[in-house]
Amino acid sequence: MNLKVMLVDDEPFILQGLSVLVDWEAEGYEIAKTAANGREALEFLLHNRVDLIIADIRMPVMTGIELLREIREKNISGAQFIILSGYNDFQYAQKALRYSCMDYILKPVQRESLLLLLRQAVKEKEIVVQKEVNLKKMEKARLAQNLMGLLRGKCGQDTLDYITSLWGEQKGMRYVHICFDNIAVLEEMSDEELRTMKKRLFQNCLDYLGNDGDHFFEDMPGFEEDYEIGFVYCDDMAMRLGMSTELFLEKLQKKAEEEEFRVPVILLVGKRVEDLGKISHSYSSSCVLRSFKSFRMKKSIYYYEEEVQVNHGKFLLCKQNLDRLILSVEQNDRAEINSSVDDLFLEMESMGMMKELISMNTNYLLFQLIHLAVEQDESVNQEEVMLYISENVFDADVTRGGRAHLRRFACEYADYLIQLRKNVSRGVLLDVEREIKERFAENLTLRELSQKYFVNSSYLGQIFRKKYGQSFKDYLGSYRISEAAQQLLKTDKKISRIAEEVGYHDTDYFINKFIELKGCTPSRYRKNAGDTGG
Repeated sequence: MNLKVMLVDDEPFILQGLSVLVDWEAEGYEIAKTAANGREALEFLLHNRVDLIIADIRMPVMTGIELLREIREKNISGAQFIILSGYNDFQYAQKALRYSCMDYILKPVQRESLLLLLRQAVKEKEIVVQKEVNLKKMEKARLAQNLMGLLRGKCGQDTLDYITSLWGEQKGMRYVHICFDNIAVLEEMSDEELRTMKKRLFQNCLDYLGNDGDHFFEDMPGFEEDYEIGFVYCDDMAMRLGMSTELFLEKLQKKAEEEEFRVPVILLVGKRVEDLGKISHSYSSSCVLRSFKSFRMKKSIYYYEEEVQVNHGKFLLCKQNLDRLILSVEQNDRAEINSSVDDLFLEMESMGMMKELISMNTNYLLFQLIHLAVEQDESVNQEEVMLYISENVFDADVTRGGRAHLRRFACEYADYLIQLRKNVSRGVLLDVEREIKERFAENLTLRELSQKYFVNSSYLGQIFRKKYGQSFKDYLGSYRISEAAQQLLKTDKKISRIAEEVGYHDTDYFINKFIELKGCTPSRYRKNAGDTGG
């Protein structure tokens, strides 16, 4: 990071001498401007940014003190300021301290004195920059927390006002999941591989959206998956570029997938709502698409209105065969499942197997199966059931929405309902809690634990949330951060090492999660404890 410096003196030979007195580039600077008086310097500052100003105290037209007072009182520049003064100007130079002058240098300028101040200025600038970075991270975390409450439909007017103050009034909005679309491949990847891939995806999205980048969220608290990016789309984004919504999102998807990822990138676009106050409806509809897309032809972009359409009698519902299939799933009768699936497809084939017909019958089936799960256990979260359906119906060798696909899914769902009835939570949850305490630093996943203890992964996620009030992923993250906090208080280990030891291989990601859960950076947490004798 090169800092821009401006040299101001009415003596040309002094300006020339300062220019060659030190190796500015080696010290991390570049000379952006030399000026003969304060007025000339002020004109430059009105249109240009500098980080450090070194100005003579006595100059015609405008003195160094007058220049300093002008930029501070009118907030023209936040640059650090060093005064050049002679011995006779000492008392005069002290006035500069009233206007946040960093220091002064006596003439003739000695190289070592200048170097000391330049290096001090660099350190102070680094502190300021780091504070700004931390502030942005905390603001981002605060926005994410507030937005998650808004998306879940659990917020008040204060939350709505806060987000509106940042984004402005917007009309016409959609929530969009941007995610990788092969769970089997993703589960085989390490945390570090997944994090690297997601960072590239997130940067691609930021590059596309530019100034509206704060509508993207890489780490939303409450997200169940590590491979998702949240995006709140506003109609105005496309309108400013003279595009339709469809073209805007198509270009976004292509930009997001610009990297050669191992899995495709898809967009799940929730239904359009009028304003931010109704964005929770768009979010929930985007979540519904998780399951419905599994019964549709593969696409890069799925729109809620297209995939989950309500039909008003144009096509007949194959209700008798659908209800028969649902009953056979409930009773876990494999022979009846196979038979009812065959009869359902025979009936649809006789009616022409039109896309709208298949879509309507599939939608009816899915909603009835979700209702069936909720009847087995009223604490079951419908969104969790959707996630189970999405994760368990895909098979690259089976046509989506086809006969074999539906047969296999129905059998797996029957097994899922059996586990809901057994309610195997108590012993398994104790085992999972022990695994977290012993292996929290490892790449621990709910899928791995469900296989180890012979429990359906979606059901395990549901009963875990019921007992602990949060997802497995969030619980594991909280446990890791709590362990890190203890190490910050009890050891002098570097933050990067602590991050590694609690399971975070990306230090920036660790710091973001720490801010999200503890409200400050790890270094501030350690310092506050030291200041209070903790």
